[in-house]
Amino acid sequence: MKPNDSRPTKCFCPDASLTNSDCRLSAYPNTVNMLWRVNLLTLIFTSGVSVYCQDDIDLKNGTTRFDAGSLKGEIVSSSQTLASLITSGTNFNFLPTDFLPRLSANGIHHLGDITLRYRTAESAPWTSVDSASARKPVTWLNNISADVVAASNLTPTLPNNLPVKITREWLRLSGGFALRFNITNNAKTTVELGSLGIPISINNIFSQRTAEQTQDLCSLADPYIGLDAGYVRVSHLRGTGNALVITPLGSTPFEAWRFLREPAGQFGYPSQTFEGNYEWQVHSLAYAQNEWKSSVPWNPPTSRLLQPGDLYSIGLRFSVASEIAKIEDAVVRSGTPLAVGIPGYVVPTDSSTKLYLNYSSPVKNVDAGGAFDVSKSGDAYRMTPKASSWGRARVTVTYQDGKIQPIHYFIPKAAPSALANLGRFFTTVAHFTNAADPFGRAPSIMTYDREEDKIVEQDGRVWFAGLSDEAGTGAYLATAMKQFIQPVAGEVAIMDDFVHDTMVGTLQRDGSFGVVASAFYYEPASVSYKYNSSINYSTWAAWDRARAYTTRRAYNYIHPTATYWMLYRVARNFPDQRLRADWSWYLGRAVNTTQYCLANKAANCDYGLVGLMGEWVIGELLEDLKREGKIAEASALEASMRFRAETWEKEAVPFGSEMAWDSTGQEGVYYWTKYFDLPNTPAKTTNSILAYMPIVAHWGWNGNARRYWDFIYGAKIQQIERQLHHYGSALNSLPMLHSYEQNPTDNLYALRVGFAGNTAPLTNIDQGGFASAAFHSYPELLKWDPYSGDYGQGFLGMSLGQCLYIVRDKQFGDVAFGGDIDEAKSSATTIVVVPKDAVRRRVFVAELGLKIEISAGVINSVTYDRTASSVSLTVGSAATEEALKARSAIVWLKQSESGGGKFAVAGAKTERGGWAVDLASGSADVRIAKG
Repeated sequence: MKPNDSRPTKCFCPDASLTNSDCRLSAYPNTVNMLWRVNLLTLIFTSGVSVYCQDDIDLKNGTTRFDAGSLKGEIVSSSQTLASLITSGTNFNFLPTDFLPRLSANGIHHLGDITLRYRTAESAPWTSVDSASARKPVTWLNNISADVVAASNLTPTLPNNLPVKITREWLRLSGGFALRFNITNNAKTTVELGSLGIPISINNIFSQRTAEQTQDLCSLADPYIGLDAGYVRVSHLRGTGNALVITPLGSTPFEAWRFLREPAGQFGYPSQTFEGNYEWQVHSLAYAQNEWKSSVPWNPPTSRLLQPGDLYSIGLRFSVASEIAKIEDAVVRSGTPLAVGIPGYVVPTDSSTKLYLNYSSPVKNVDAGGAFDVSKSGDAYRMTPKASSWGRARVTVTYQDGKIQPIHYFIPKAAPSALANLGRFFTTVAHFTNAADPFGRAPSIMTYDREEDKIVEQDGRVWFAGLSDEAGTGAYLATAMKQFIQPVAGEVAIMDDFVHDTMVGTLQRDGSFGVVASAFYYEPASVSYKYNSSINYSTWAAWDRARAYTTRRAYNYIHPTATYWMLYRVARNFPDQRLRADWSWYLGRAVNTTQYCLANKAANCDYGLVGLMGEWVIGELLEDLKREGKIAEASALEASMRFRAETWEKEAVPFGSEMAWDSTGQEGVYYWTKYFDLPNTPAKTTNSILAYMPIVAHWGWNGNARRYWDFIYGAKIQQIERQLHHYGSALNSLPMLHSYEQNPTDNLYALRVGFAGNTAPLTNIDQGGFASAAFHSYPELLKWDPYSGDYGQGFLGMSLGQCLYIVRDKQFGDVAFGGDIDEAKSSATTIVVVPKDAVRRRVFVAELGLKIEISAGVINSVTYDRTASSVSLTVGSAATEEALKARSAIVWLKQSESGGGKFAVAGAKTERGGWAVDLASGSADVRIAKG
């Protein structure tokens, strides 16, 4: 979808008094010109028609209250759709009841609506039916049983001459609440239901609310598209209090998750502040044969044949979980099968994972579809990818009672191989070397279009081709951080030339440390360049030179800082690698670039007083300054960060952004408020992340940080759409992993969330090494975006977060995240693990509260001796043959808040804040014990 030039007159921001050009949260007064991007975003609506305050749902006829134990609320009397759904324990309402009078027009869906497509002959076209399209008061049914709260015949609100009769019941059920539809074939011929959907409408409307109101009132919904085991989890935006769990009632398989097209209405449907509504599809064949025919669905599409007189009942059950971390417990209590993958559902080809199943009926069969070797391992199934496997994989579990549960995996290449491919890809085909380029972009690593298989040298959103912003830096940032993990001499040299010849001079101009908004711009009168006439350069996004060369956007400073820091680390750890400057030059450039923006209360930048994507790397930079004895620089950088952290500690909602609501600020907010040991904000931040990073048995949603607008700004296919494993997954994982490391006892949920998000960037890398910005989740697409876009920010998060976690859990026993336990060599007192993560330089032993990191080389094996409270490492000089070989490494140790005792490296001398290890022979054994 391409943006047009029209401008809506209604502001869809939380502050309804603001115009689109000024749209921002008034809760963040320290940010200037917030939401400069929102002009484009608010144009993207499903329909250009706005519907205002039309009471088709007939609210004037009142509501009926109900109390079903753990849930209570109100039902609209005329439509018998839900007006509110409130937890009895915390009185939290999951529905937008306060906006209901403005959501009462035809075409707007509510809980209790139903959609379907049917036909009466096999070759006939499908006929679509939607109970929300032309509302009329439904007919109440009076002869109902005691457990029925309300019941109705939907015939008045459905099209005439429908061959089926549909009734609806709201039920009390085992202390909870349920919805049931009864569909009867009244015709004399067979009726085929090719689509059958139950809309799931919750209060995810952030429009026209303040930040505090949004956090207090709104919810987020995430699906597990798991057929008979499927469910929808709904969490309060705060990340605290009760959660809502929606599971099947009877036989109601969750086959697909369809976005509902609705009028734009008064809140901008969909927009950056209102994602919109989805429906639970029980059957999806009618869509699979038509709108979705070009995609590969998550589950095989089905239909249902109804013979004359047949009755078909489907429904949903609503249960309450005491907190987000207990959602899986609520699923089990509902009688729904539960699958838990340890460590998760992204399984590189050189690793394995375990699958734990929890259901009352025994397992009949586990069908891996040829993607995995499956074996029983205690209470779990061990899943080991076949050597030839790659990409999406569905494992289907069939239970003795006939229920079917799919578990959705992604199998990338082994991490060292995937990273090697990425580095090779971007330093060859994405390497821009046109010295005659009038914008000075050569040499560089530029945005790549996999669909066209060429560099994106032009785009109407100029930053894509301008080596700045997230979408313009993703390719070079991923390439840079790949060298931090796995440096290769030729690739390092290419990045070094980019830094000296393009970053300095083009992106940081005239001797300044300021970073321009884009090296590319649209100004045909002043530059000798052949602009592509097929590209729309008439929008606000086609900046001229003056706008492109502004240096005010704070987010743009992280990418150069990370690149400088990477080259510092390479220069420091591989002194034989020839670079164009010594390590202190790169370290100094990283510090000065950061301080230019963030010093003096971020006076030189806008957005400097909000959390920045990827700024975890500034924490790494600060640690290196201290290790190098650069006390003055470290103190100055700390002062800049302290002001920001103390500002956030005072704010009710400290997660400001250039967007009205975002999941980008949490990473930086957590790091610095935790670093300065502030009492409130770190926990507030991890709670916030828990609300929008779910755990489900699906690689795409598991650990996926909620984002649905950045396809507009960071991808080729431009539309509002839930993104799967955009960079937010890996960046938001960093606070979750750190919070686990600080308090590992009974905190496995945080590790599962964090590890899932942090491993996600491996899925974006295709078999040739190209990496996509994100996966399109709409069922008509279900594919990776063709642009590399802003992928690099997620790769940065993975680079800084990947770690082998060795855990003893009360439920699952000894488990490893990021490695495989060698069960033949392990015992009750000794755990031997082979790292399989992407970095292979970090280990966290939960029982000791001890984190180990090496500066260079690779950890090939880890032995944890419980009796001796010691950890032994086998360290190699490189992860691959072509990577630079480390001649030495530094071992750094960190203790968690719950850890006890001081640890040291036996027989090693101290250096750069750690212990030096000699790797001249190619390997070394390292023993870490209490000193």
